[in-house]
Amino acid sequence: MKEIVADSKLVAFCGLYCGACSRYLKGSCPGCHENSKATWCKIRGCCMENNYTSCADCKEFANPMDCKKFNNFMSKIFGFIFRSDRAACIRKIKEVGIDDFAKYMAENKIPSIKR
Repeated sequence: MKEIVADSKLVAFCGLYCGACSRYLKGSCPGCHENSKATWCKIRGCCMENNYTSCADCKEFANPMDCKKFNNFMSKIFGFIFRSDRAACIRKIKEVGIDDFAKYMAENKIPSIKR
């Protein structure tokens, strides 16, 4: 099993922290940015198309919850099941920057800020 480290490259486009995700740590997922099979993810596609590091870079939507790609049915289910608040993650990235966000998430050993 991999160790949890602070690495801004492990911040998913939607604000989750892959570096503390059990699937990433077990080696069964390469993380959002390296997951070429995640073509289904509209957030990933949008961020890649616009050269965004994450949704925090988006100028169109100040609040990611206003974006239909970010705030869709599946994300609501995911957020409910895992008590995950990806919008809070995006706000934190905007507040402290992606490097300090990765450090915060790694230090707290969490893949997402909880609701």
